[in-house]
Amino acid sequence: MARKKGDTKICCFLSRSTLSQIIAVIVKNIVLMGYGMSVGYPTILIPDLSRRNIGDPLRLGPEGISWVGSISLITVPLGCLISGVVTQPLGRRRSMQLLNIPYCITWLIYYFSTDAWHVLVNLAIGGFAGGLMEAPVLTYVAEISQPHLRGTLASSASVTVAAGIMIQFIIGKFLDWKSAALCSLLVPILSFTLLFFIPETPPWLISKKRYDEAKESLAWLRGWVSLQDVEKEYEELLSNSRINEQMKQHRMVRKPSMVKSLMSRNFIRPFTLLTFACCLVHFCGLTPIQTYSVKIFNSLHSPVDGHSATAVLGVVCLIGSLVCLLIVRKCGRRKTSFISLGGTTICFFVLGTYMHFAKINTLEEPSNVSHGVTNSTSFAVEHSGQVTWFPFTALILGVFSAQMGIRLLPWTLVGEVFPDEIRAIAAGMMGTSYYVSGFICNKTLLKYISLVSLPGAFWTFSAVSATGVMILYFTLPETEGKTLQEIIDHFAGNSKLGNNIRKKIKNVGEENQQSEKLYRFETT
Repeated sequence: MARKKGDTKICCFLSRSTLSQIIAVIVKNIVLMGYGMSVGYPTILIPDLSRRNIGDPLRLGPEGISWVGSISLITVPLGCLISGVVTQPLGRRRSMQLLNIPYCITWLIYYFSTDAWHVLVNLAIGGFAGGLMEAPVLTYVAEISQPHLRGTLASSASVTVAAGIMIQFIIGKFLDWKSAALCSLLVPILSFTLLFFIPETPPWLISKKRYDEAKESLAWLRGWVSLQDVEKEYEELLSNSRINEQMKQHRMVRKPSMVKSLMSRNFIRPFTLLTFACCLVHFCGLTPIQTYSVKIFNSLHSPVDGHSATAVLGVVCLIGSLVCLLIVRKCGRRKTSFISLGGTTICFFVLGTYMHFAKINTLEEPSNVSHGVTNSTSFAVEHSGQVTWFPFTALILGVFSAQMGIRLLPWTLVGEVFPDEIRAIAAGMMGTSYYVSGFICNKTLLKYISLVSLPGAFWTFSAVSATGVMILYFTLPETEGKTLQEIIDHFAGNSKLGNNIRKKIKNVGEENQQSEKLYRFETT
């Protein structure tokens, strides 16, 4: 049967619409690539600052090293707390653009550092800038994308962060840490420039009564079409904005303070779920393993040196994020998270058991390591070369499992589960909980290993992952393919999403009708 001319035109329009949204998200993601490079940078710093001679102003002991691995995580929440407040008046795009400036400054400070405290202060500044990034980056995707693309485009954020970490790990294999900082400077410069060429989000422009700009932005995002082609969707967005404004004003009469809004079910239920997911990301082992990867690989007597193994780990993290991006639309967030945590549970339990019988109980110091081989009396070196590949493979597979599922969960949900009026602030608060839990995990890891041994730490990672599967089974709904209003209604207790993936996506008009229905319900 021949395809009608109109059908061909529609398919072409949809293709261009998808492409324009992808381009906008790619440009936005370059900001995240720079952030990922800053996240991976302590992994380069830790081995070098550990092995320097006593008396060297750039040398740090175990306590100082624990701060290198964690200080940026504790300053990120400070930025997160004000991220939403800063984002709302400036706009999503301009906020992301301005945040490239402190990253340029921090990379230059690294290059000219002459004392360890310079590095620590700079890590703290970089973390604060990363926190400011949370609200604009997360809300940008939610506000420019169509429902059937939102999950995939949101998932691309974790892919880009993983790519930034991988690039930094590879740079660290070939360059010293100061030269690596100078190379990293190029990314925020590129990001600042490219952000001039993508539009601000239509909902934000409408909220500022910049209606003509909002329509032009929507036309750009739907495939560089004419203003007439987006007239219907624009009117629906405008109607949604007015309904949301009426709902906001009505709520202000009934709930005059933001504190009361944050005490509502619309906030508490999704925020509790996201906070738990944030803790899972770190305490399943993903974050501390990436931070201390060189030391861990050396302790496992990896068949390749610690820096090379870490570069491989970076590539695996990127592949895991790409796999997640590909399967999340088909499997949904629930199944992907269960597969991820299940794989992490098995791999880290097996690895912990291996280390127990191999008597690998502590982390090796870099001064004792030469090209990935430690002292000759170790279990792994006494056995055949093939045996040394087993812990290396188990660790890689465990990190891959965590990266391809649970790593993305809080970041894809945060743009979907909160109402418009608190979305930016809630995103900042969720980022705060994410980085506070990450700081606690990284800062205490070395002491925890000294208490329970390295095998005990990996058994703990395994137990946390198994617990996560059980709790998420009862608390995590499937949001893939659902509209924002349906998701918000679920957490408000007005309806149930269910655990199935919706293949047929509702359009903006249907979402608008749901908003009107909800408004009428609340005003009665």
